[in-house]
Amino acid sequence: MNAAWVVVADTSRARIFSAENAFSPLVEIQTLDHPEARLHPGDLVSDRAGRDRSPGSRSHDIGHMEETKRDEAARFASEVCATLESGRTLGHFNKLHVIAAPSFLGLLRKQQPHPLQKIVATEISKNLTTKDIETIRKNLPDRL
Repeated sequence: MNAAWVVVADTSRARIFSAENAFSPLVEIQTLDHPEARLHPGDLVSDRAGRDRSPGSRSHDIGHMEETKRDEAARFASEVCATLESGRTLGHFNKLHVIAAPSFLGLLRKQQPHPLQKIVATEISKNLTTKDIETIRKNLPDRL
């Protein structure tokens, strides 16, 4: 088996493609959506953040809204990597190419199990999740 998988991801969407051999066209086989990443940070927390009433005319929120967004992104990265690891263990592919938004690529690296890391052939730091298959293929090596 010489199949390769390509994952194109950002914090809210991951598209998984397969290529049967090194020169085969890409075929989209799965899409994972994480709509929570598109929500405003305030919509992700159930309670309002505390308020700091410092001396002066202004107050500001004390909260973890950005932290909540990062947690959601990390949760999705874990889901994407679990899907990829499942495909690897089932023998669906033996080479992986990763194209991910710069902010998401690091999260994917942290979540990848070691056996999956070993078969990563290409990492590209770009957000191509909304691009067509031809554009995605042009960003990959000629030989998958």
